[in-house]
Amino acid sequence: MANPQAKKKRVPVHGVLLLDKSVGHSSNDALIKAKRLLNAEKAGHTGTLDPFATGLLPLCFGEATKFAQDLLDADKTYETVVHLGIRTVTGDTEGEVISTCAVNAERDQIEAVLSRFRGELDQIPPMYSALKRDGKPLYEYARAGVTLERDARRVTIHMLELLDYQSPYLTLRVQCSKGTYIRVLGEDIGAALGCGAHLRELCRIGVGSLSLDHAVTLDMFAEMSELERAEALAPVDALLSSFPAVNLPEALAKRFLQGQRLALGKEGVAIAEGEGRVRVYRESDGQLLGTAQLKEFGVLAPERLVALNNQ
Repeated sequence: MANPQAKKKRVPVHGVLLLDKSVGHSSNDALIKAKRLLNAEKAGHTGTLDPFATGLLPLCFGEATKFAQDLLDADKTYETVVHLGIRTVTGDTEGEVISTCAVNAERDQIEAVLSRFRGELDQIPPMYSALKRDGKPLYEYARAGVTLERDARRVTIHMLELLDYQSPYLTLRVQCSKGTYIRVLGEDIGAALGCGAHLRELCRIGVGSLSLDHAVTLDMFAEMSELERAEALAPVDALLSSFPAVNLPEALAKRFLQGQRLALGKEGVAIAEGEGRVRVYRESDGQLLGTAQLKEFGVLAPERLVALNNQ
């Protein structure tokens, strides 16, 4: 007789779940629950969202985990509500209030201040962050009342748009480079306005070319059938859509999967001009083979390969 308590055997699952994370869930909790619902062998996420934040959290399964770094390095887009006049210890709603100030900012003043935060700027990571010092995350030091010196990091704010201002709430859309802390951006804007600030809401609406538009919540995912969950996954190459594609005939595809460098020009494969990262497919069936670097003179150097027997 089967043991009803026996663990269900994990199965190979390959693809990307565009999750709309709700308030209160940590990114790791969301990953564990989604992995359990899919009964997947291997899973990983592409950069965390704070528990108080919502929005797009792409979760990778199986072969897609090999390309998770590409989304870690990708630009992110957020919508956030900045609460002017109140500073908290964490820079968001989860920390205790440390100061309050009257808010007298006018819209034109806010626009002028925002212009100072577009482009490249130096940002000091917050103490309440997962960055590690001597193997321990900074937030553990912060909770113990210890403040450490942190080096400023160079980040880029590609877009900073004022969506709405109903004092004391400032609604912004931000597109930024990896490693940007929106909490710190909100605090710095508040400081520049002379009243301080913290984030009231934060929603990530884009990661690279991926959008929140087609994301599902954990509750929605839990209500789906097993087949519907499998169909909800985007293909592995959804993480690679920003890279040019190279299609290889069968013989070259086999050599590519063996890790061989290929001189595409000599092999008669048409390629776009230029060099850089590309996604590689088998021409006959459109199967993703992996990523590669397209180098000078049309040399294709394999980078990360897909295990086809797992597809």
